[in-house]
Amino acid sequence: MTTQEVRARPSTAGALDNAVRHLRSLQDAAGWWKGELATNVTMDAEDLLLREFLGIRRAAETAEAARWIRSQQRADGTWATFAGGPPDLSTTVEAWVALRLAGDPADAAHLRRAGDWIRAAGGLENTRVFTRIWLALFGLWSWDELPDMPPELILLPKWFPLNIYDWACWARQTVVPLTVVNAFRPVRPLPFGVDELRTGARPAPAAPPWTWRGAFQRLDRVLHAYARHPHRRLRRTAMDRAAAWILARQEADGGWGGIQPPWVYSLLALHLLGYPLDHPAMARGLAGLDGFLIREPGPDGMVRRLEACQSPVWDTGLAVTALLDAGVPADDPALRRAADWLLGEEVTVRGDWAVRRPGLAPGGWAFEFANDCYPDTDDTAEIVLGLRRVAHHDPAAIRAAVDRGVAWTVGMQSRDGGWAAFDADNTGELPTRLPFCDFGAVIDPPSADVTAHVLEMLAGVGQAGGEPARRGIRWLLAHQERDGSWFGRWGANHVYGTGAVVPALVAAGVDPGSAPIRRAVAWLVAHQNADGGWGEDLRSYRDPGWIGRGASTASQTAWALLALLAASPPGTATAGGAAIERGVAWLVSTQNADGSWDEPQFTGTGFPGDFYINYHLYRLVFPISALGRYLSQAGPAPSEGPA
Repeated sequence: MTTQEVRARPSTAGALDNAVRHLRSLQDAAGWWKGELATNVTMDAEDLLLREFLGIRRAAETAEAARWIRSQQRADGTWATFAGGPPDLSTTVEAWVALRLAGDPADAAHLRRAGDWIRAAGGLENTRVFTRIWLALFGLWSWDELPDMPPELILLPKWFPLNIYDWACWARQTVVPLTVVNAFRPVRPLPFGVDELRTGARPAPAAPPWTWRGAFQRLDRVLHAYARHPHRRLRRTAMDRAAAWILARQEADGGWGGIQPPWVYSLLALHLLGYPLDHPAMARGLAGLDGFLIREPGPDGMVRRLEACQSPVWDTGLAVTALLDAGVPADDPALRRAADWLLGEEVTVRGDWAVRRPGLAPGGWAFEFANDCYPDTDDTAEIVLGLRRVAHHDPAAIRAAVDRGVAWTVGMQSRDGGWAAFDADNTGELPTRLPFCDFGAVIDPPSADVTAHVLEMLAGVGQAGGEPARRGIRWLLAHQERDGSWFGRWGANHVYGTGAVVPALVAAGVDPGSAPIRRAVAWLVAHQNADGGWGEDLRSYRDPGWIGRGASTASQTAWALLALLAASPPGTATAGGAAIERGVAWLVSTQNADGSWDEPQFTGTGFPGDFYINYHLYRLVFPISALGRYLSQAGPAPSEGPA
């Protein structure tokens, strides 16, 4: 270690102490942590449209939401799906409609700029299906010009192609209520139109019938013909089955899946099926949605925005690991409170995952406050990694919960050896071919980041030598990119994937000097920014030119450091050594006085290429883990002499 590195360590330790203090201050008295999940203004636009459709929109909440939507508009008149990202047509259209609903005149300067850009980008005709569904609800688009999704879909047996369990859990929860909405084809006109957003372009001609696109376009025509004259008894059976399916999946907080899309579409479906607003399911659903609202002062008055999801279980698991990595004693009261809360959040009932794994006992954890239907392997892996290190007053309870979580997660391994987030073997691509599916991932195949987290969990509980872990290792090695990185499904992007996989492989016994690890280290070193940090713009999901490129962020720098530290055991000389020192120095130098870091960039991924998240706690928990592991590997700081 050089003299310069030794001199830097006291400031590194000070930065870590400041960050730990800040993280402690954010813990709820009940034991959990939760950072805001920032997304884009489609959440707020659709919330206003939902309330308008249900007849419950109020002037005050409309004004607050409109202020927020206006504040996110850029100089060119557009809205984006992430901070600093390119303009997004559908997001801009939904924001425009919401502001018109709020009373902004179409000839106002900000809406004229938006309208000019919308037309130049292809107009309403070029928006995604989900945007046009919202327009159709108010007569601003024809239901005849939307792909048809009949409610009879729910009657397909589990072995039949395109049955609802061929879809990812978030997609099936959205599709089932939307088939009900589609069957009703409701129209509740607004006092304004959207003709100024149209280009008049004719639809593209149908693709050849021997292509998937062409075949499904022709199937859609058949479905539209059936929709005009459905079999009455079959349609009634399907509607009843869909209603029962939706109601059975409403969670304790009133929501569906803990996420906005199935939540709002389930409310729409139940409303159209005749459930009054004061029905318990509707009342709980609307009250729960209000719990996702954030209100705060803005420059022009109160603003109001809606979180697409909430992540207390995930955030708490990461916070526990961060504090332990920072050297906080395992019996610290904050850690024990967190462990108590996490034990209470364990999922002990069967959900949709049991369709593919009928003999598997329940266990594990979900992402949200209430989501018993859909625990996930990613959360479970992170909770196990943290819980098993806490010195709890009831170690038997910890061991039992950990054992159940590990057994459930192992049972969710897909046939190819990898792990997906919510389902096993959810890999059939037929749903992705449907004309309806032009937005977001609709299947849940294994991913490198989830598989890595599960592998690291298995290593942590002493199962690195077992066959599930061996198969996971083989899957990860087979899915390493040619450049040495790994794709990040749930975080941006190759920095996230590589930051997850390298520590997992090393923990599972892969030699840090092996070729796959050396290639990953070389990729990280090559993509370090000149300022010492790491960043990767979300455009990397669509444009390979952005892979590994972007402004430095605290979370992405920490991910890279976690990988480099894992690949650089104490006492070894590695290619990542100098990069580690520069990365640590960047974190220390960019820390705020309160111990936090600024991170306006979005580094979380909902749907690659379509929907992104800014996890406000990422900028804190991951740097704490990175700095803590760095100082732990470096050993105790040299004595400064007597005070």
